[in-house]
Amino acid sequence: MIGARPGALRRTAGALLALVLLAGCDVDPVAVLDPPAAPNGGDAAGHDTSGASADRGDGTAQGTPEDGSDDVAAEDDDAGAEDGTAPGDDTPGAGGAVDDGDDILAGTDGLYVPPTQAAAWVEANAGDPRADVIATRIADVPSSTWFTGGAGVAADADRVVTAAAADNTVPVLVAYNVPGRDCGQYSAGGASGSDAYRAWVDAFARAIGNRPAIVILEPDALAGMDCLSAELQADRMALLRYAVNAFHEQAPNTWTYLDAGHARWQPAAEMADRLEDAGIADARGFALNVSNYVTTAHNDAYGAEVGANLPSPKPFVIDTSRNGNGSNGQWCNPAGRALGAEPGTDALGSGSELQLWVKLPGESDGDCGIGAGTYAGQFVPDIAVAVATG
Repeated sequence: MIGARPGALRRTAGALLALVLLAGCDVDPVAVLDPPAAPNGGDAAGHDTSGASADRGDGTAQGTPEDGSDDVAAEDDDAGAEDGTAPGDDTPGAGGAVDDGDDILAGTDGLYVPPTQAAAWVEANAGDPRADVIATRIADVPSSTWFTGGAGVAADADRVVTAAAADNTVPVLVAYNVPGRDCGQYSAGGASGSDAYRAWVDAFARAIGNRPAIVILEPDALAGMDCLSAELQADRMALLRYAVNAFHEQAPNTWTYLDAGHARWQPAAEMADRLEDAGIADARGFALNVSNYVTTAHNDAYGAEVGANLPSPKPFVIDTSRNGNGSNGQWCNPAGRALGAEPGTDALGSGSELQLWVKLPGESDGDCGIGAGTYAGQFVPDIAVAVATG
């Protein structure tokens, strides 16, 4: 098992960091810290809420958290989203660049526990009878930080990586800003054009610098691209290759995992082809089950099959945050779901090497299911307790 279980002291520190981010962000800080809250029904769970997007094969639909930030909508395709500067520390966290065989977690205290909506709720509701289970089962567990666009990515990423380094932990960061995100459905958004995206990625990677980090790259971008024209698919592949190379070259102690959907979406051979086209050769590996409910066992088998279809097998990570009871075929706040295994390592370097919490349990998928009356991305204590005790 990796990761920290820090208790109230870390939650207080996380709340203070959240205040710093609120003061210094150029974009909506909720969109930076977590899959963002979006009153218009955008899906912060990782699924589309419109019912019109491509079927994932298990009754679920494509999509990921909607961007509640200002993004870069005012820019044209050639403008660029960032000035290319970043405050990232160039001092290697573990003594220089690593290769794929090295362990960026070695010598650390595991994975970073970022400030989240769950932690903020616990701090504000200490006397609530639900607070203890939410604190111990969710808020104190290492999870990820989502970056969904906007001109402040360099400063925001630096703050998170700096906080993790001060904690002697490794952060999990999600890059979610590809143009045409979610094919224009309720998780629509992303950079305004190719040049804007490349500039955003460069600023993100430079902000990490030589410090160790884990990056989950563009959830659903490959598995859910069937709605795009051939020309737009080619453009997306080029942008993903660019992003993989940017993190590889500018953030050499970062493990980058290209998102590959989940075990019930694309056929393994097709996903392997897409990963190869998207530059998997220069990534650490690929990610499965982000924001979904499919069991670890199914994703293990699927990941092995994908790897067998790649020119060179790559390790993969699985989002286990809400897959404890598997999928019942519903995607939007389904009843009876449960937390999966807490973040931990398997055999580093091959097969399933990490289990992560990429989606924060307790955040609503939208106005549906056990989250009726809520909006996507909203932290709902009753949903958190349901999944924590399911």
